Amino acid sequence: MASPELELELDVLCVGAGFAGIYELYHLRQLGYSVKVFEAAEDIGGVWWHNCYPGARVDSIVPVYEFSDENLWKDWSWTEKYPHWKELRRYFQYVDEKLDVRKDIVFNRRVTSAIWDAEKDRWVITSQDGLVVSARFFLLCVGNNSKIYIPDIPGLDSFRGACHHTARWPQSGLSLEGKRVAVIGTGASGVQVVQDVGPRASQLTVFQRTPNIAFPMRQRSIDQETSKKMKDGLYSIVYRRRRQTLGGHAYDLFPKNWSDATEDERLIFYEHLWNNAGGLELVAANYQDIRLNQKANDELYDFWRSKVLQRVHNHRFQEILAPKTPPHPVGAKRPSLEISYFETFNFPHVDLVDLTQTSITKVTANSILTSDGQEREFDVIVLATGFDAMSGGIAQIDIQGTDGVSLRDKWTKSVRTYLGMMSAHFPNMFFLYGPGAPTALSNGPSCIEMQGEWINACIKDMTDKGYTRLEPLPEAEEEWQKIVSESVSNALFDASTSVFLGRNIPGKVSEPLLYFGGMPRYAEMCWKKKDNGYEGFSLTSLKNQSNGIGSV
Repeated sequence: MASPELELELDVLCVGAGFAGIYELYHLRQLGYSVKVFEAAEDIGGVWWHNCYPGARVDSIVPVYEFSDENLWKDWSWTEKYPHWKELRRYFQYVDEKLDVRKDIVFNRRVTSAIWDAEKDRWVITSQDGLVVSARFFLLCVGNNSKIYIPDIPGLDSFRGACHHTARWPQSGLSLEGKRVAVIGTGASGVQVVQDVGPRASQLTVFQRTPNIAFPMRQRSIDQETSKKMKDGLYSIVYRRRRQTLGGHAYDLFPKNWSDATEDERLIFYEHLWNNAGGLELVAANYQDIRLNQKANDELYDFWRSKVLQRVHNHRFQEILAPKTPPHPVGAKRPSLEISYFETFNFPHVDLVDLTQTSITKVTANSILTSDGQEREFDVIVLATGFDAMSGGIAQIDIQGTDGVSLRDKWTKSVRTYLGMMSAHFPNMFFLYGPGAPTALSNGPSCIEMQGEWINACIKDMTDKGYTRLEPLPEAEEEWQKIVSESVSNALFDASTSVFLGRNIPGKVSEPLLYFGGMPRYAEMCWKKKDNGYEGFSLTSLKNQSNGIGSV
C-alpha cells in the first residue's frame, strides 16, 4: 500500500489519454470535478502515440476524425484527407495547447488494479508504481485496441534481429532500407507496412492468414484554401451529419436495395464508389442491404476481385490475395484501406506465404521455418498480428466488483455490458469505445463524444440529486446482450477470424462484441434509458439506502 502522502482523492480518475480520455478530462473539469488521467505511455494521443510504424495513418476522413468543438477546428488545418500518424500527433499537441489538458495527466503510469469500497461508494485504484487513488467515478478510456495480440510462434523469442508488434513500434524509429523483412499478418497495420516497406526492403515476405478485402484509400492533399472553404460551409454540417449516420461518418448507406437496381446501374454505382469515393464508402455508402443480401454482397466481392486481379501480375499471388471464393462477406471485418498494397506484390523481391496452406513451424536466431521445408532469413520481423480487441484492454486491469468476481473472470465466460458503457456489479465505472457499443463499426470521435455526453450527464445528475452509486441491474445487462445479438442476427458478419466476434483470439468466446444497429439507434436507446429515470440501473443515495431501482 502506498504511503499516505502519495494517496490522491478525486471525483474522477480516467485511464488513457487518447480521444476519450482528453474529452472526458476537459468536459468533467469544466463541470467542476476534480479529474486526473493516468496514461501508460509517454505522451497524449492514445493509439496515435503507439501507432508510429511505417505507413501508419487513420482510415476515417477529416474533418470527421477530430473533435467537433469549433474552438478546436476553426484554427486547425489538416494537410491530407487521411492524416499520417505524425500529423495526428501534432493535432493532439495542438489540442493540449488549446485545452491545457496536460497539467492533469500523469504519464508513464499504468493502472494495475481497482477495488470497489462499498462503505464509501468509491473506487480504490492502484498503479504499477504503488500509488493508490480513491475516486468516486472510474472511467476506462483505453480504447478498443490497447491490448496487443502476439500468437504463440515457437522460437520467436530467440530471433536476434529486430522484432516488433506494429502497436509497440520503437518511438525512435527503425530503418528498414535494404533490409530483409518479414511481415506476419495482413490486417490494417500489415497492409500499411507492406505498401510502405515494399519498395525499400531488399527482401519482403508477407505471411497471410486471411485475405484482406482492402479498398482504395483515394488519398489526397488538402491545401489552406481548400481547408478554409471546408470550414466556412461544411464543418458544422459534417458534425451534425455524423450523428445521423450508422457509422458516425458524413456518409451513409445508399437508400435503395440492391435488387431494385439493374445490373448496369449497379456496376456504374460501384465504379463511382471505387474511383471517386473510395475508402470505407465502398461498403458503408453502398446499397442499404449490402450487409443483409448474400447475392448483393457476392456481387460486390466479385467487383472488388476483378479490380485486384488487374493490379496483381503473379497468378499464384492473385489467388492468395483475392481468391475466387470470398474468405468472408465484404464488410464482415472492418475493411482496410490501401494505396499501393496490391502493386507491392509485383516487385520481384516480394514473396507471399499463405498460412492456411503453409504454416510457420519455428523461428530461429535469424530465420523463419515453414511447414513446406523452407527456411527464409530475415533482419526484421514485423508482427502485424492485431489485438485482443474491444474487451481485452479493459480486462487486463484487475478490477474487483461488488460480488468479489473480477471483470476479467466475468468477461472470460461472456463479455456482458449494459448500454456498452457499464457492467453489472461494477458501480460508478464507465468505459468508452469498448464492448457492447458501435465502437469499431463507427468513427471513433463520433462514438466517443456521444458516450461522453451521456456519461457526463449521468455523473452530473448523480451529483445534483445526491446519489453516490449507479450500477446496472444484471437482468438489464442480459436484456442488452439480447439486443446486441439481435442487431447482428440477420446480417452478414460471419468471419472465421472476426475481431467483431472475438474469433481472432484463441480460446476467446465467440460472441458479438459490438452493437451492430448503428449510431443513431444506439444513442436513442441510451438517452431513453436516462430519460426514463435510469431504467435498468440501481441508484443509491448518500445514506447508502436505495432510492429507487429502474426497471428493465
